Amino acid sequence: MLNSLRNIVQEVNAARDLQSALNIIVARIKESMHTQVCSVYLRDGKKNYVLMATDGLNPKAVGKVSLRAEEGLVGRVVSREEPLNLEHAETHPSYQYFPETGEERFSSFLGVPIIHHREVLGVLVVQQVDRRRFDEGDEAFLVTLSAQLAGVIAHAEATGVVVAVGQGKGEAKFIGVSGCSGVAIGEAVVISPPADLNSVPYQVVSDIEEEIAFFYRCLAAVRNDIGRMSDELRSRLSREEQALFDAYLAMLDDASLGGEVTERIRGGVCAPYAWADVILEHERNFNSMSDPYLRDRAADVRDLGRRVLAYLQESAQMCRVYPDNTILVGEELTASMLGEVPADKLAGLVSVEGSRNSHVAILARAMDIPTVMGVIDLPYTKLDQRKLIVDGYNGIVYLDPSKVLKSHYKAIFKEEQALQKDLETLKDKPCETTDGHRLNLWVNTGLMADVMRSLDRGAEGVGLYRTEVPFLLRDRFPGEEEQTKIYREQLEAFAPRQVTMRTLDVGGDKALPYFPIEEDNPFLGWRGIRVTLDHPEIFLVQVRAMLKASEGLDNLRIMLPMITNIPELDAANALILRAFNEVMEEGHRVVYPPVGVMVEVPAAVYQAKELAARADFLSVGSNDLTQYLLAVDRNNARVADLYQSMHPAVLSALQEVVEAGHAENVDVSICGELAGDPGAAVLLMAMGYDVLSMSATNLPKVKSVLRAISKDQACALLAEVMCLHTAEAIEATLNTRLQDMGIKRLYRPNV
Repeated sequence: MLNSLRNIVQEVNAARDLQSALNIIVARIKESMHTQVCSVYLRDGKKNYVLMATDGLNPKAVGKVSLRAEEGLVGRVVSREEPLNLEHAETHPSYQYFPETGEERFSSFLGVPIIHHREVLGVLVVQQVDRRRFDEGDEAFLVTLSAQLAGVIAHAEATGVVVAVGQGKGEAKFIGVSGCSGVAIGEAVVISPPADLNSVPYQVVSDIEEEIAFFYRCLAAVRNDIGRMSDELRSRLSREEQALFDAYLAMLDDASLGGEVTERIRGGVCAPYAWADVILEHERNFNSMSDPYLRDRAADVRDLGRRVLAYLQESAQMCRVYPDNTILVGEELTASMLGEVPADKLAGLVSVEGSRNSHVAILARAMDIPTVMGVIDLPYTKLDQRKLIVDGYNGIVYLDPSKVLKSHYKAIFKEEQALQKDLETLKDKPCETTDGHRLNLWVNTGLMADVMRSLDRGAEGVGLYRTEVPFLLRDRFPGEEEQTKIYREQLEAFAPRQVTMRTLDVGGDKALPYFPIEEDNPFLGWRGIRVTLDHPEIFLVQVRAMLKASEGLDNLRIMLPMITNIPELDAANALILRAFNEVMEEGHRVVYPPVGVMVEVPAAVYQAKELAARADFLSVGSNDLTQYLLAVDRNNARVADLYQSMHPAVLSALQEVVEAGHAENVDVSICGELAGDPGAAVLLMAMGYDVLSMSATNLPKVKSVLRAISKDQACALLAEVMCLHTAEAIEATLNTRLQDMGIKRLYRPNV
């Protein structure tokens, strides 16, 4: 069974298009299960289920037989969302006869749903003339196979849509989640990790002969590299091991892989895509072989493929042109990828992986770039140079949009600009409710670009300066002097306003390329304060740099991430005191800064009072706290809909923290993305938070809402929502009550 499953999935993955994939599925399942019929029904745009491929029924019925979700045996599988196994199918009350299929001869029926993201994409059916019930093994095989093929079919369907749209057949729409609100209209630039054979974007070329010449130059460079490695290792390798290098050189021969790639380039595609296509095809062929020795050669093919691709991509990268209104598209975008695009040309971001609270989405909000995350079925490698609309309000990406759609979004873009202009009038006004309650609105920063934007929008301080950003943008640990200079710029820019610097927070979704942390479960692993306490040399250098940078300004606050217990806080405080004494002994005159704790794990919620007794302030990191409370990886697009900041458990935890902090007479702030949601800000103010810290983009919107409501109204609203039991009910109630007060919460246009 396992061999059959693996072979079928590999063969389907290698299919050129959806129809080829479906034809492979029905033929291979029929063969593996020794049945007389295998068919696939897929959902169409009208939510009917159409016979799309068959091996055993009348092939002329393909594309013609269509059933509603409750019609026939196939419809019953769809409506019940579970297998249907019948020995006498014709006697079942849901049986419906379609004469064009010729299925009247087949009595036994086994149908299983193909489910992707809780939706039934289609139904796999096997049938047989003999009256027998398919056994448990048959059913298990088909269920397992449908589960594995669901994603493949969904991706193939989406790829087919992209190709069809590219041929002038309308526009396509893909759903993700909002990463940063706003609208972007521009041209896709697909960016992929270096030497990743599965992520090479499809691009066409005009000068075919030059592209072929370029390909052979790169091939020659790799031949030289392999020849040099062979010479260097000759004395240390046996004759058999040395033969591997000879095999590599043979594969690079013009008549071998080179000839296949040249053929594809002559078809009009770029060299990197043609090379990756050929290598992946050969790898699949080796993987499908029964001989273990030959199957192991797939790894050699992939290794060779990466070596050549690295040369092809390096040369292509040097001449990459970013158009005006570039929309960066990738499987998993990173901060360094954003940094490669000129700031005046980056209009929008689309990421296949990740969610609203992924690190890159937080960075996008800091830079005010409309972003859609988690578009997991998007065939992104096919989008290069295609026209896109990024709807960051609703988490939608439109491909090759029509003139009507473009006009609609251009109007929204103009409305955005007008709204932003209105909000700018609030810059110098305090965040004060209608009944005189004053609340501090601070900002989250990480880049120098954040500084001017924050000050222009009336920031009263920095609730979170992400010190890891300078570390992420370098190829080594920055030294003490480098860090001092960076921190001084931030402290000077905001002085005399307070600047809260979080000590180095790496691990989880923030990996330093020069300090790799590889773990099976990184979010529950070595991250935050755990890393820096284990490496006091890193922690002490950073704290010394912070203290030196604060000299004469005295506006520094230090915040400790990922604290889970009292000993961690005590150990960190001891190191900070040591760094302070060292700096003072060197002749610097600095004021000992307030030291606070980030509350971002459940353990810190339940020990908030004890932590507050040993700290100068508490600050809730709502992004991670929500993740850990709900057991939802905030970077996983598959569970993005379960990441609910308004979940009753999250709100209860937030209220418990602020009450515990105030019981110890310390200020409590919140620096997660929840603080930047105007509706959530109303609830946080009612809970008693002293500071809300958010991206500069959201600050005017939050201020506008809080200035339009009274503290009493906010408290009444909080009391109402705290009695509700679902995030959906809380969101709906919040929106309704604010609307009743004449307050527009989300500034989200109707699209």
